[in-house]
Amino acid sequence: MIKPYKSSDIDSILNIWLDASIESHSFIDRSFWESKMSDMRDIYIPQSETYIYTSADETVGFISLYENTLAALFVSPKHQGNGFGTKLLDKAKSLRNSLQLAVYKDNLKSIAFYTHSHFQYSYEQTDTHTGFPEVIMSWQKQ
Repeated sequence: MIKPYKSSDIDSILNIWLDASIESHSFIDRSFWESKMSDMRDIYIPQSETYIYTSADETVGFISLYENTLAALFVSPKHQGNGFGTKLLDKAKSLRNSLQLAVYKDNLKSIAFYTHSHFQYSYEQTDTHTGFPEVIMSWQKQ
């Protein structure tokens, strides 16, 4: 079930974010992600429109939207490949007429996921926080 985020969900989504970030971005040192936990807790999540996906009373993933930006879509590594990410992305698409996102160029699995979900390549840039290249992708409701 997908439902709006409540402040009591913060620990579970931060754990998902950290675990999935470390696993999906092996090219970035783990310490970088750990150093961003307080920013996620205190800045990014509170400023975003966030929804969680629960299955069997466990939070398995979440999305965060900031205006028309898909700021976060993370599924717990142990629950990936079960369609939760697609359902979360469908939720985001139901809430907006267009979406944009940034994904690391070396995160081929996520790029393939977004391409399969009808996102189009827009351009590339360098992430100011890590120095790694990102692909900016966009989607428009048809």
